[in-house]
Amino acid sequence: MIKLRWFLPLLILASPFSFAQEQPAGEEKRITAEEFLASLKFQQGKITLPNNVATLNIPKTFRYLAPDDTERVLTMAWGNPSGSGTLGMIFPSDAGPLDENGWGVVLTYDDSGYVSDKDADEIDYKELLSGMQEESQADNEERAKLGYSTVDLVGWAEQPAYDSSTHKMYWAKELRFEGNDFNTLNYNVRVLGRSGVLVLNAVAGMNQLGQVKNSMKDVTAFTNFLPGHRYEDFDASTDRVAEYGIAALIGGAAAAKIGLFAKIGALLIAAKKFLIIGLIAVVAVITSLVRKKKKPQTNPAE
Repeated sequence: MIKLRWFLPLLILASPFSFAQEQPAGEEKRITAEEFLASLKFQQGKITLPNNVATLNIPKTFRYLAPDDTERVLTMAWGNPSGSGTLGMIFPSDAGPLDENGWGVVLTYDDSGYVSDKDADEIDYKELLSGMQEESQADNEERAKLGYSTVDLVGWAEQPAYDSSTHKMYWAKELRFEGNDFNTLNYNVRVLGRSGVLVLNAVAGMNQLGQVKNSMKDVTAFTNFLPGHRYEDFDASTDRVAEYGIAALIGGAAAAKIGLFAKIGALLIAAKKFLIIGLIAVVAVITSLVRKKKKPQTNPAE
């Protein structure tokens, strides 16, 4: 039997494990897990990300998937809604997307402009967490209306820290999904650039915090902006400045509650569906699918 990652809702699928693959004329082809994994084109070595602003120098201990294959993993293997719009995904070489102990790093890019780091040393992380937890509760009301399981922000798995020498922000959240016996780890890294922020979100189980934390040091070391797109390349006379600071990168919509621009709330609401469903291992979607098998119902998101 092949298991999906343990931090999904412990969904175990009987062998042969098969995926639906879109076909012409509305027909559906089934492929096994082995065929699915064999179809993925993992890459190593030096890779320029599709938006041409940053590069990865993938060592033998990691593997990279391009956006098309990443989309297939997120939708066909993990049940994520289509249209995630990633720059790809990074996996450790010794664990794949279907492995029980597997975890991955989703890459995206926020081109909202140059983010000033002047407020990095002034953030009250206790107050920020409180605001995020309040926002989490409000979000749960909407999730429940749509038939998805709720997600509670338990707290910091690792308190935010900013490295001013590399312009990289690190933090980790512990989340509890309704009906799940194990809490989920969402380990976040933001790499500040001249015109935006490179977003790296690692999804794993809480018992993998030490492993992920150490591995993310390697991931961020081989992830860098190209010359001309680096933070230090910023030109105040020509470049656009983001309407938020470091705190908003961490707090999202909750940042508006502690004195930052309210506009950031609207910007992140659009990404919330992906951040919650996609980056945190699409637990809510899969839980919803399991419930549907027990009791047929109409999917309000369709």
